[in-house]
Amino acid sequence: MTTNYENMQSLKQKLDEHIISLRNEEGYWDGKLSSSALSTAIAVFALWEYDSKKYKHQITQGLDWLVNNANIDGGWGDTIRSKSNLSTTLLAWACLSIVKQHLVYGDCIHSAESWLKGRLKKLDPKSISSAILSHYQDDQTFSVPILAMCALSGRLGEDGWKLVPQLPYQLAVFPDKFFKLLNLSVVSYAIPALIAIGLVRSVNSRASKPVATFNKSIKNKVLKILAEKQPDNGGFLEATPLTGFVLMSLVGSGEKELEVCSKAADFLGKSIREDGSWPIDTHLATWVTSLSLNSLSDENLEALLEKSKTINALLDQQLKEIHPFTKAEPGGWAWTHLQGGVPDTDDTSGALIALHRLKEHQEIPIQAIEDGINWLMKLQNSDGGMPTFCKGWGKLPFDCSCPDITAHAIKALILWKDELDELYQAKVNRSIKNAWRYLINSQQEDGSWLPLWFGNEDDLKHQNPVYGTSVVLYSLSDCKLDSLVDSDEVKDKALQFLLKVQNQDSGWGGNASVISTIEETSLAVRALSASGKLDETKKGIDWLMKNLPKDLSEIKATPIGLYFASLWYYEDMYPLVFASSALNEALVSIKKYQLELTSEV
Repeated sequence: MTTNYENMQSLKQKLDEHIISLRNEEGYWDGKLSSSALSTAIAVFALWEYDSKKYKHQITQGLDWLVNNANIDGGWGDTIRSKSNLSTTLLAWACLSIVKQHLVYGDCIHSAESWLKGRLKKLDPKSISSAILSHYQDDQTFSVPILAMCALSGRLGEDGWKLVPQLPYQLAVFPDKFFKLLNLSVVSYAIPALIAIGLVRSVNSRASKPVATFNKSIKNKVLKILAEKQPDNGGFLEATPLTGFVLMSLVGSGEKELEVCSKAADFLGKSIREDGSWPIDTHLATWVTSLSLNSLSDENLEALLEKSKTINALLDQQLKEIHPFTKAEPGGWAWTHLQGGVPDTDDTSGALIALHRLKEHQEIPIQAIEDGINWLMKLQNSDGGMPTFCKGWGKLPFDCSCPDITAHAIKALILWKDELDELYQAKVNRSIKNAWRYLINSQQEDGSWLPLWFGNEDDLKHQNPVYGTSVVLYSLSDCKLDSLVDSDEVKDKALQFLLKVQNQDSGWGGNASVISTIEETSLAVRALSASGKLDETKKGIDWLMKNLPKDLSEIKATPIGLYFASLWYYEDMYPLVFASSALNEALVSIKKYQLELTSEV
């Protein structure tokens, strides 16, 4: 291990310098999300439905991008590095219906239909509807919007709306606090889709006179609720897919003149990239900023120019008022400081951890910390785990508690606990014990934990236990867990899992025998190093040093991220910050080990 120490230091310095160079003038990192065929198809079709003349340039650019970025097999994946999948290919095919008479797009449409026929056997409305509903099962968050776009585009035939399930948009009139009790078939963050897509299905279907009368009486109130959830910039959650689905559905409902539509179209029109594509979201600035800050060495963090600007930028991104979308209380952080961002557990934990590291350079207002910690504890579910956005929504997967998010919150709570008053400390201790109970119960038999918002396309079940286990272990590595039940046994099982699934090339993929990536290898190395397993990390570090390109600007991120509704994405910052953090932990552990040897001598 020590023979590579100087090389590791050199690579670590190079990584840190590159990460610091990517910081913007405001003092934080924007990162860059992958372009998305799914987002591009939805945005193009929505803008075409709304005003094809006004947005002709964006529509043409988007169509050309789709044609130029189709996979060789004729389909589309969620990113340009992803395998073709049914959902994205269907949406791209539906989008291309607007130019089906143009010969220039003929080959692309034919190739897409060939791919779909190979997947569905028969490309007819019933086969399309059955395949989509079967794939997503009880969760209609994404299945119904996909089918709605297919119906709007005519891809489901004249009676297409009969194949689109009716979402109970009328339930949106209930206060937000009751949503978790209504047994909704969509996740907590999809209420705008519930309203708009439920409405368009209702308008385009026959209903009995009493039902039609009720729907008419309640429509204005539902649309008012939708408007209240839309940020001023028009982008629901800063997300192109959600905003596009809402826009096309309102236009399809005969509500084109609503301000919600003009604002949504304006957001989509401004969100297009120079190459004609759209990402799934504007950016993950708060997330990549906390990851970047926490990855830097102490020396480079110290040398970071305008530290106060960075700290203030992070503090300014904390929610100061009740959020209009989720009704979340002040104190949390969202993945972005932009208007469409919604406070969530992972970003709140990441921000608190980063601020703890930065407190040596600037005084951090204790009230901001208390508000953040209080926000975390109030969100904790009855099972002890932490959900992403809303407490108590446990029916659908993306509303449930999550192991890596829970462990991340534990780390944030422990770091700040001793600086709080006794009352807060007692509350924090109870919260940590309950969270630990959840981690024990959610650990798989093989010792792993499964993350919620990350996966791996090459895994048979698209899971990523390497990510989940690595993040949990790392979050707990410097935490004093002596008072918690079976802490050593739980951690040992997790460590053994990571060692067991290491590939023969010495790297890690998302699971056993899955191709090694910089992201997953870095996370595993970081977790093992922080846990004191220096000998076990040597080969993993060697793999990283061989596979990181000399020109770090050429590094290629892997689509391991899962966005809303299981959409794959990659973020250009992930391999950089994960690798930097891994080397940082390894170098700190080596230095600590050398000091221990010296003291013994």
